[in-house]
Amino acid sequence: MIKVILADDHTLVRDGLRHILQSASGFKVAGEACDSATTLALVRATDAHVLVLDLSMPGRNGIDLIRQIKDEKPALRILVLTMHAEQQYAVRAFKAGASGYMTKESASAELVGAVTKVAAGGVYVSLAMAERFAQNLTEPAEALPHQRLSPREFDVFRRIVAGQTTTGIALELCLSVKTVSTHKAHILEKMQMPNENGLVRYAIRHKLIDGEADI
Repeated sequence: MIKVILADDHTLVRDGLRHILQSASGFKVAGEACDSATTLALVRATDAHVLVLDLSMPGRNGIDLIRQIKDEKPALRILVLTMHAEQQYAVRAFKAGASGYMTKESASAELVGAVTKVAAGGVYVSLAMAERFAQNLTEPAEALPHQRLSPREFDVFRRIVAGQTTTGIALELCLSVKTVSTHKAHILEKMQMPNENGLVRYAIRHKLIDGEADI
């Protein structure tokens, strides 16, 4: 029996994941969490085999959370399930200690197989993500500007380009407005951008967000 913790801040997503696992044989949902603090508490309190983790929950940065969990529970396998299909997110997650990475779009078709594989000690990457990795194998090895950001800076960066305000980011990440402003200044400096509009254009150009920008 594979014991699984479901960590996502959207109730409907957790309900869907629970239904998928309970409809298959050999799985038990050991607990559910809607933020990073509850996730860490569940990891410490249960003997789960796999944590299905959304990177974008209230509280700590998802990458930092993966690192701490692997430090405390190295045997726990972590399967990232996220809306972010960009390679940059996957690379950071795997470097932090994740065992698998898949997008929410593919969850219904791939979840059972993905959980089973990582629980058995394997590594899982969704087909769409594997194709992105393959496409980028021939690209120059020099780091792109956004790849120089720290995990926390990258988290703030993606929220900025998604249109969130400094106050909104501070509330969502449980940081002070001053701290978010400092991160924003470091991001602009590291990426050599004059303002937030430049960050948005960059994010669209490098497919870090979807859509068109009229700025």
